[in-house]
Amino acid sequence: MITVKNLVKKFGDTVAVDDVSFDVQQGQLVGFLGPNGAGKTTTMRLLTGYLPPDGGSATLLDKNLLTDSLTIRRHLGYLPENNPLPDDIEVTDYLNFIGEMRGIKNPAERKAQIKRVIKLCSLKSVIGKKLQELSKGFRQRVGLAQAIIHDPDILILDEPTSGLDPNQVQKVRDFIINLKKHKTLIISTHILSEVQQTCDRILIINKGKIVGDGTPSTLSGSIKNANRLLVALKGPKESIEQELKQLPGILSLTAQKTNSGDDGFVVESPADLDLRESVFNIAVHHQWPVLSMNHERLSLEDVFRELTQEEKK
Repeated sequence: MITVKNLVKKFGDTVAVDDVSFDVQQGQLVGFLGPNGAGKTTTMRLLTGYLPPDGGSATLLDKNLLTDSLTIRRHLGYLPENNPLPDDIEVTDYLNFIGEMRGIKNPAERKAQIKRVIKLCSLKSVIGKKLQELSKGFRQRVGLAQAIIHDPDILILDEPTSGLDPNQVQKVRDFIINLKKHKTLIISTHILSEVQQTCDRILIINKGKIVGDGTPSTLSGSIKNANRLLVALKGPKESIEQELKQLPGILSLTAQKTNSGDDGFVVESPADLDLRESVFNIAVHHQWPVLSMNHERLSLEDVFRELTQEEKK
């Protein structure tokens, strides 16, 4: 459905998108996650044909974006960052204008599509109002309506819940989840919970490069030093701490309560080193009962921070 190969975009001496490659299969909902300034919006603008690349290629629906841009755009819906909308125009008049621009020339068909997106985006209560009178939440819904009015095969949504309150965010998320039943979607965001709750797959970008690709679990497994063991032993806390610190290959040791409220420690080691047997041997040697010993799964926040942290000087 979407194939991106070695995509590059520069602004003067700044490389905003640096040799980016990825594929998106039909029916996937992919979250494009990264810190502010990572290259998310620039990549979205390249994929929509808004910006020309300085290198590499993008293929959507088996058509090259450089040579078949107009054809691709007929099958593409786009919600840009900050959702720029004209102010002095009524909601249905705006959607009618967008529908005509999107190639829906038949007035009856255009009317039917407007009715469809008004229902899908819950806009009935603001019919008759001008866009400048709408709240941020309703303006965002109008932005989503214009993106889907021509029933596109691919949707690219840049920060679709930016600036919304929690109730509005949930409504937009529900809408997006419903859309993925019939569309291929890419959502750009810097909000971790956004991709956790809506996306099938995550692409993490940092400084213009793809640094992670997969589900939260596969991303966790790809991170160096991601093996964490949460251990709680019944014995003198200081003595337990000293013994655990001497484990071969240990990278760090952090005190942490278990879910049961017991005093425990997070033992971090390289991903290929399993310290469970060594910890068990310590417990047996000192006759400290093992209260619990579990691998601690990295959260998406841990993954994101690890992959996008600033390089240490």
